[in-house]
Amino acid sequence: MAWNVFKFCTALRGLGSIMILLVLAVVGVSYYAVVITIYGPGLAAGGLDSLLAVAVLILFHFLLVMLLWSYFSVVFTDPGCVPPSWTPALDEERGDTNPLTLAEFPADVENRRIRFCRKCNQFKPPRCHHCSVCGRCVLKMDHHCVWVVNCVGALNYKYFLLFLFYTFLETSLVGLSLLPDFIAFFSDGEISGTPGTLATSFLAFVLNLAFSLSVLGFLIMHISLVAANTTTIEAYEKKTTLKWHYDLGRKRNFVQVFGTDKTYWFIPAYSEEDLRRMPALHGLQYPSKPDLDAQEF
Repeated sequence: MAWNVFKFCTALRGLGSIMILLVLAVVGVSYYAVVITIYGPGLAAGGLDSLLAVAVLILFHFLLVMLLWSYFSVVFTDPGCVPPSWTPALDEERGDTNPLTLAEFPADVENRRIRFCRKCNQFKPPRCHHCSVCGRCVLKMDHHCVWVVNCVGALNYKYFLLFLFYTFLETSLVGLSLLPDFIAFFSDGEISGTPGTLATSFLAFVLNLAFSLSVLGFLIMHISLVAANTTTIEAYEKKTTLKWHYDLGRKRNFVQVFGTDKTYWFIPAYSEEDLRRMPALHGLQYPSKPDLDAQEF
């Protein structure tokens, strides 16, 4: 008898706030090592040491604010659910826009390519998938992330990418800031501080180095996904699909995730204009290659 591992997916919900506390713990250790132990006291050193301390502290706090803003935006933003009244067109390829009802589903599903979720008992918009952890369908679902205790989907995917981006920059900065003390520790150099502060700095360096390298891999992967206008789930589905009609070119694909307003590209938010004129940001409909002549971004 096959073992259905999806029955145990709901166990991931139990992690809940533990993962959030773990992220905040790493932030706290890093803050203590960089600000309290090393560069905070370095402000009183005078000369170039003080200028270096000011530069590191300003950049550290800026990246930290952006990291936490992006992180909690992913945590608290619903990735997108299917509206209760949503129904697909009867036959979109033939131009028939008459709405389909659930009663018509069994007879039409085979030849009209209608997507339906048996678990939620509802129609599924394009690029929508069912999450076994959340127990519902998620618009343009990418994956369920235990680190953010949420699904990553249409409405928070940009925030997730920014979280990866700022996490990489922040952890890299912390690693570089603590590198001199780390080298001195193993070369019997002179290091100021108590054994407790030294242990905290050592732990912060190792944690941030590990996070920096791992996040870089995820960041590169998701950049390639954005460039192809696909998600993690769809990347596997494309192996059985000859053509991917949502790939509109790198520029248009980028805009579908980050919007057209450049002032909002690096913050976890969208302009009102983009939200008004770009249906793709709402997760229910997406332009495809045949639509290019009729729709501009």
